Amino acid sequence: MIFEAIILGIVQGLTEFLPVSSTAHLILFPWFFGWKGEVNTLTFDIALHAGTLAALLLCFWKDWIELFIKKQKLLGMIILASIPAGIAGFFLNDIVEKNLREPVLISMMLVVVGFIMLVAERSEQYKNIEKTNYVDALSIGIAQATALIPGVSRSGITISAGLFNGLKRETSARFSFLIATPIVAGATLLHLRKLLSNQGTHDFKLLSIGLITSFVTGVLAIKFLLNFLKKYPLNIFVYYRFTLAVVIIAGIWLRG
Repeated sequence: MIFEAIILGIVQGLTEFLPVSSTAHLILFPWFFGWKGEVNTLTFDIALHAGTLAALLLCFWKDWIELFIKKQKLLGMIILASIPAGIAGFFLNDIVEKNLREPVLISMMLVVVGFIMLVAERSEQYKNIEKTNYVDALSIGIAQATALIPGVSRSGITISAGLFNGLKRETSARFSFLIATPIVAGATLLHLRKLLSNQGTHDFKLLSIGLITSFVTGVLAIKFLLNFLKKYPLNIFVYYRFTLAVVIIAGIWLRG
């Protein structure tokens, strides 16, 4: 069980920020390997999201201080961009969790968003974060709301939306991470509220392992992606998404 907690913590930390869909991976790993118990529960999911939230705060705490002190306009755009996903998450999260977690749907979304990422890379990229406007912010926020569907990827769809709006690749990724912070925080609190309403005992050792591993790998993933996108396009992640979709379909066929 400890091994499974470590693996899922690493998976969450990496895939929450790389454009490959963390939700898809967290569904697929237990599905592929038949993992059950504490690592396949809402409680453990909260621990993983708390770890990635901590990673975001550590990597961007200076940005948030500047936003509140000097860059209130950009802060307003981040708040605006967070609203669509916040509304979608509040009203649709339970529906998605009950009805949209099938591997077939995940494989479809991996491919569809992969093609969107390829097309976005062909867009003209000329804006830095200071030139971002409210129209950019709202369109990126609407795109972020679709990440509620497993297989989409919050970073993948929001970075693509940024590219379509003319943002430079690294700028788009940075804005994506900034608008992800209130959403990840909100999701963590929403799930925590559900947890507190249910009685039960939990393995806090496993929860701590999940939180720490997702935090450490999350920090590494953020720093890696920001540096990677300074020089390279999103294509390698698209090819990974396509490969994973094929693996999922193969897994379904073998199980059938």
